[in-house]
Amino acid sequence: MKSSVSSPPPARRRPRPTTALLLACTVLVSSGCAVANSAGGDAGQADGRTLRVVLTQEPSTLEPCEASLTGTGVVVRSNITEPLVERDPDSGDLRPLLATGWTQTGPRTWSFDTRSGVTFQNGEPFTAEDAAFSIDRAVNSDLACNVEGYVFGDDDLKVKAVDDNRLTVTTAKPDPILPLRLSFVEIVPRTTDTKAKVRVPVGTGPYAVRSWQTGTAISLSRYDDYWGKAPAFPRARYVWRSDASVRAAMIDKGEAEIAVALDSMEAEKDTTAAYPNNETTALRLDGREAPLDDLRVRRAIDLGVDRQGIIDALLGGLAEPAGQLVPPGVVGHNDAIEPTSQNVAEARSLVKEAKADGVPTGRTITLVARNGMFSGVSETAEALQYQMEQIGLSVRVRMADTATQLQYQLRPLPKNVGPIALLIMHGNQAGDAAFTTSQYLLSDGPQSAFGTKDLDRRIAGAGLLSGEKRQKAFADLLARQNETVVQYTHIAHMTGLLGLSPSIRYEPNSATGDELRLAEVGPAEGAKH
Repeated sequence: MKSSVSSPPPARRRPRPTTALLLACTVLVSSGCAVANSAGGDAGQADGRTLRVVLTQEPSTLEPCEASLTGTGVVVRSNITEPLVERDPDSGDLRPLLATGWTQTGPRTWSFDTRSGVTFQNGEPFTAEDAAFSIDRAVNSDLACNVEGYVFGDDDLKVKAVDDNRLTVTTAKPDPILPLRLSFVEIVPRTTDTKAKVRVPVGTGPYAVRSWQTGTAISLSRYDDYWGKAPAFPRARYVWRSDASVRAAMIDKGEAEIAVALDSMEAEKDTTAAYPNNETTALRLDGREAPLDDLRVRRAIDLGVDRQGIIDALLGGLAEPAGQLVPPGVVGHNDAIEPTSQNVAEARSLVKEAKADGVPTGRTITLVARNGMFSGVSETAEALQYQMEQIGLSVRVRMADTATQLQYQLRPLPKNVGPIALLIMHGNQAGDAAFTTSQYLLSDGPQSAFGTKDLDRRIAGAGLLSGEKRQKAFADLLARQNETVVQYTHIAHMTGLLGLSPSIRYEPNSATGDELRLAEVGPAEGAKH
């Protein structure tokens, strides 16, 4: 049995770029631009009482069951709505939030005690019945919530409110990380629509939605009856600008206090802060199509990539070479795995060996990458193209919009498109390798091109374990992927760059890119407030 001691939750720079060898064909062009009317008058005036945040794009929805999507979660999670349990982004430990404690009462059943004295922003009291309703709505309904597929897969949950302050959750099979999974379920009132997703949510968080001017801004107001510590800023306002230089300029001109996803060229400014953002970039090699169906060719691509050169010259030094899909700090990360060192001679030898055995190594591979995936993505794609061609492969680059890229990334995968090397960026915000392996390594995983029965068996077995046995099992299977499957050429564990006004104090962490907790932002010492 596992239990959590009932307790209240606690109150709530940069690496130096180095010079490295880059490929002869890659040319970096730095450009500056003047920003006229960057805020367009709609970011709100600096009054010391409104926290102004500039995002990359307008959220498509604020539906809480979609909060595992970064564009939604960065506004909703821990600001408007809250889960029963939250994961500490620094330690990885689970902390009580709307639940005060939990206990595993059987192989498949858990009991959660809920917090008293909490109200929703519409004035309704929060009870265990609301928690049970929220879990059922997010996981068992026909709403097709993102959290259902990403966190819970195809398995439904049996949920029951025992009384006002206790509920039980029963899984289809033993699940040692159910409390972690429930940290992705945002709690809403039991009066919330069950037939359609909501655009503007009601929650128990420290801020309530005041207005959403489509195409312009989202405004929040501090919820005065919040059960926890009141946030420092009475109001918050989100606007969005697609150009990173415009977002940076808004910080410089005093038009915003926080700007997300800045370009690496801004890294030397005193108004920026770098943080590990849980994202890992990699090339997914579709092993169903020649020449990528040959293990030697996939290994050759892995050997042919100059990770450090790409990081230093194209990512501003704000990343670390990767040898696996999960970054340090995630359960299952294998400390023994070293990023593959570039070895062009060995890579060429493998390609030649495959060609001699009849593998059509001259068949053109399409390298697909999404525009705007990260700063420098098109240059990175071109660098990868050059490096793959240097080892004897034929490669063309296709830069795609989000909708097109998702057609290549998600099952059912497109047919008759030839061999595909897909540039992906995977973020494990949950802190457990199960969320990566079930999606990206299973033979029929939603974002996997292929796999092996051996790896499938290992993934299923690891998911039933806990503690050190779980850590070792996932670490071992990540190494196994690199040895026997090589579906991925891992490139870099990414780093985010945040713009911060001198008028505020905020320490970003590994969860910042997914849930920017406004209650953790305060005025700088001496700032008017």
